Amino acid sequence: MAKTQKQQKSPKQQQQEKQSGTKGSEKIVGVAVPAIVEELLGRTGARGELAQVKCQVLEGRDKGRVMRRNVKGPIRIGDFLMLRETEIEARKIKSKVTKGAYT
Repeated sequence: MAKTQKQQKSPKQQQQEKQSGTKGSEKIVGVAVPAIVEELLGRTGARGELAQVKCQVLEGRDKGRVMRRNVKGPIRIGDFLMLRETEIEARKIKSKVTKGAYT
């Protein structure tokens, strides 16, 4: 019986295998799309570390689309975001008041 040798894979083949690991990753691997912040909607996250903003996509397939996104770090109106994908939109922030005069 002859021993089988493992085939050596080129770095390009190894990179393609890493990219195809998660569902939908082929969408994310593409070029980043610029968007401009139009409105700050509020803070979100467990400790308020994320800001929810409305931004307008400036280029690409969804050019002109206004969408809601969550952003980590300091942000203000007029800032540019580089979006890795423009298909997924953040959910609206829900108010935590469930009892009393607000129901």
